[in-house]
Amino acid sequence: MSLQRIRLELARTTDFPEGSLSHGYEFVAPLDPKGHLNSVEWPQAKGACTVRRFWDGQPDEHGALIHRRNGSWAFSYAPGDDDDEPIFRFDHHLFVEGEYVTVTEHDGVARPFRVVRVAPAVVRR
Repeated sequence: MSLQRIRLELARTTDFPEGSLSHGYEFVAPLDPKGHLNSVEWPQAKGACTVRRFWDGQPDEHGALIHRRNGSWAFSYAPGDDDDEPIFRFDHHLFVEGEYVTVTEHDGVARPFRVVRVAPAVVRR
């Protein structure tokens, strides 16, 4: 299984025309050799598939990468769907440096993020 630690940083937005290094996510996920999420390996790895949301001026949030019954992916921080942050077509994205993904955050706003790092995850058991 190829668990990778992926760092996303806020891409250009109206509020951040240059993007932002201090707003984003770092998460662990199984990737296939091409860099796509591996939903076949996810059930065995889900305990290690964590997420940390970092946002300047706010405390970090810690949760999990979840794969929903309908096949979509989300970041979840507490039981239930209320706090889930769905990720548009996450299973279609290529997780290599320089690619972009869109996350719909707690406030309902879909924001673009750039993949800035993909590296093997060190998972403590």
